[in-house]
Amino acid sequence: MRILSKRQVKELVLYSPQHIARLEKAGLFPKRVQLGLSRVGYVEEEVMDWLQERLEARNKPVRHS
Repeated sequence: MRILSKRQVKELVLYSPQHIARLEKAGLFPKRVQLGLSRVGYVEEEVMDWLQERLEARNKPVRHS
């Protein structure tokens, strides 16, 4: 298991830390892991799964009503 820093996550998903925090709070992004009093990280596999879901969603046809 590998833990990614906030900076590494930001570089992977191309979102600002504030936007990542909003998505996380809304349950739309993997939850951070508290590593110490002032240090958090994210489980790499969970972030990569989240990215994979986005890649798969772009290939699905959009249905118009």
